[in-house]
Amino acid sequence: MKINMKNPIKPILILFVGFILISIASPLSKASAQGTSAHKSQVLINEPHSNAPEPSSLLLFGGGIFTMIMSFLRSAYHISKRVMDIVISCIAIIILAPLCLMVAILIKLTSKGPVFYSQTRSGKDGKHFEIYKFRTMKTDAEKASGPVWAKAQDNRITPIGNFLRKSRIDEIPQFINVLKGDMSVIGPRPERPVFVKKLEEQISDYRKRLAVKPGITGLAQVCHRYDENIADVRKKVKYDILYIKRICFLTDVRIIIRTFGVILTGFGAR
Repeated sequence: MKINMKNPIKPILILFVGFILISIASPLSKASAQGTSAHKSQVLINEPHSNAPEPSSLLLFGGGIFTMIMSFLRSAYHISKRVMDIVISCIAIIILAPLCLMVAILIKLTSKGPVFYSQTRSGKDGKHFEIYKFRTMKTDAEKASGPVWAKAQDNRITPIGNFLRKSRIDEIPQFINVLKGDMSVIGPRPERPVFVKKLEEQISDYRKRLAVKPGITGLAQVCHRYDENIADVRKKVKYDILYIKRICFLTDVRIIIRTFGVILTGFGAR
């Protein structure tokens, strides 16, 4: 059952209807039982009457309670997730500030061009936003080729770019995107609109991954490598949809823990 967190009236109405059906079901069930035969009627008269509702009524009532609980938990999760995003981003920016300064100096010393670069990506529901990264490729790297995926031994990458990508240090500026509300710490990775349009035509479920905010890390990132071809994207989409189906605080914690392992090993980097 899909729960509309913005409309808490629905579960309350379900609960109210459950109460009404309980009050109606009990008298009807007694009347039906008393009218079957004279003998059964006499037995029913002599025996104490029970006001317990029918199992079906209890089931309906329980369904209303369950709906209300799930609605509350969903609402609480999304609120706590946003709070967690803000707290983690603020702490990360403060703690990693010295590292960012060192990275900025190294980028300027090893290649020409700006320290940071921004790029348009597709966020929640396909809304476009500007993502921030440390620059790991040469300036105008795609001027001749156009938009293409990074690959192993990519000659467009700067001398320090390989290290930044393997360690995921190039993603640190995206904590600014999280604070702005464009991204979450955890979620499907945002893709460029030009690729989104093509991938939606080739992968039927691709649009589903846009149902939540994109993240700095996600289930696909800790379980699979960087995209190099359409087969890689298909696998990542499966992981993204699985995350959306199982989204909860515990899942987020597990992904964060596994992300540290990815950072230390450079798993999947290109």
